[in-house]
Amino acid sequence: MDFITLFFTASFLGIGLYWFLCVFGSAEQKGKPAVHLSGGSISDEKFQDNYNQYSSFFCRPKEIETADKVPAFVDTFYNLVTDIYEWGWGQSFHFSPSIPGKSHREATRIHEEMVADLLGSKPGDRVLDVGCGVGGPMRSIAARSGASIVGITINQYQVDRARIHNKKAGLNKLCDVVCGDFLKMPFENDSFDSAYSIEATCHAPKLEEVYKEIYRVLKPGGMYVSYEWVTTELYNSEDVVHVETIQGIEKGDALPGLRSHVDVAETARKVGFELVKEKDLSKPPAKPWWSRLKMGRVAYWRNHMLVRVLAWLGIAPQGVVDVHEMLCETAVHLTKGGESGIFSPMHMILCRKPYESVRQFPELNESVHTFQLS
Repeated sequence: MDFITLFFTASFLGIGLYWFLCVFGSAEQKGKPAVHLSGGSISDEKFQDNYNQYSSFFCRPKEIETADKVPAFVDTFYNLVTDIYEWGWGQSFHFSPSIPGKSHREATRIHEEMVADLLGSKPGDRVLDVGCGVGGPMRSIAARSGASIVGITINQYQVDRARIHNKKAGLNKLCDVVCGDFLKMPFENDSFDSAYSIEATCHAPKLEEVYKEIYRVLKPGGMYVSYEWVTTELYNSEDVVHVETIQGIEKGDALPGLRSHVDVAETARKVGFELVKEKDLSKPPAKPWWSRLKMGRVAYWRNHMLVRVLAWLGIAPQGVVDVHEMLCETAVHLTKGGESGIFSPMHMILCRKPYESVRQFPELNESVHTFQLS
């Protein structure tokens, strides 16, 4: 082989390796390259042990008795998966109905902007993002509405990532992020004009507890919208396949047990909210939200091989292979849940805190006025 042939061969292999490690897989223009996969705030040496502890804790979500430990394990979960999510999914850690002629990224933005429209957010408003992740939704909502968004996430690594993204997007003056537990939020009573949660409160051991906190920090008359993960009316707890699918979703997404769709509005009313609207956004004519999860065998092998190479080279922490495999298995369960119609990640409720509300224990008052729009 002459020098010129050797040179071009080496160059081709070098460029291919660079693309494979540094470029391939980034779902968004500002996503995270595969070569930068990490364990978040967990050191490389402790990554595998943390994954093993997480996997054992969520082995049987319905049997979790120590609910007080759930927030800590949710924090661990997001240390384990945040970089993989950013690499393969982008900055918005949620689903959206597919839209013909639109990319996944565009469909996601439209799904997020609907929150701003439902809340009626405008410049000067102070809006709370409950469980904000790395802040993809807050940037979409801030850009559309001009409102100031404050996000809260239990994971400090996500706080750091969100602040980096906010600054890059030129939205750091409108978007702020704090680290905290949404079951015990560090905010004053009646301090937000509105609030939203996008596929986040599913991590709460008891939905009532997080709804109470949101109710507390909202000003009277403030609106709240949530996209909830639920089992639908088609779910049959006696069907072995149904149970296996739902348990797979729970284990792979750090959920202490999925709740039924009928529980959401009932819980909102119980803490004192007026129910303005309720709708499952995944139902027809909406197009499948799970289409984005479908991956061919070749694509799966390619992604998994990349993760293995990174772990073998010491670029990614040991244990990242197990985490990636867990997420791929979870994607299968999510797809089954969507195709069978037994699971929805976007059961939407729109609520209002009553203008006259001054109650500390609204569940004791049975005269809460509720109504629902068609």
